[in-house]
Amino acid sequence: MKLSTLKPAEGSVKTRKRVGRGQGSGLGGTSARGHKGAQSRSGYSRKRGFEGGQMPIQRRVPKFGFKNINRVEYKAINLDTLQALADATGLKQINFDTLYSHGLVSKSDLVKILSRGSVTSALEVTVKGFSSAAKAAIEAAGGQAIVG
Repeated sequence: MKLSTLKPAEGSVKTRKRVGRGQGSGLGGTSARGHKGAQSRSGYSRKRGFEGGQMPIQRRVPKFGFKNINRVEYKAINLDTLQALADATGLKQINFDTLYSHGLVSKSDLVKILSRGSVTSALEVTVKGFSSAAKAAIEAAGGQAIVG
């Protein structure tokens, strides 16, 4: 193999279209742009969402609903997850840092404990929120549910 014998892979290199170079080329005259109209002119750029003059979809479909900018989004962690974490690590105190270090939440999450599953060991759980059933279940098992 020599540098002088190297060639690109078959079909990987295409010759560019030379438009506007006479009728014999097949791309003369209108330069493959068709006849008249905005798209045949230089400098034409279609507006985003333009559908050729027909009513665009964002105007055909009705508006409804809204996004509440004050909504507080919580990351839900269930009791069975807490119990599995306690069984695996032997921890009795669970807080945000514990959940983060075990990959259950990300740094910017607000955590709320929900009541799916059950807790058998007495855990001291400190997070931003609890459902009433989850709080009752933790305290029934001899633990503490601390909002903080």
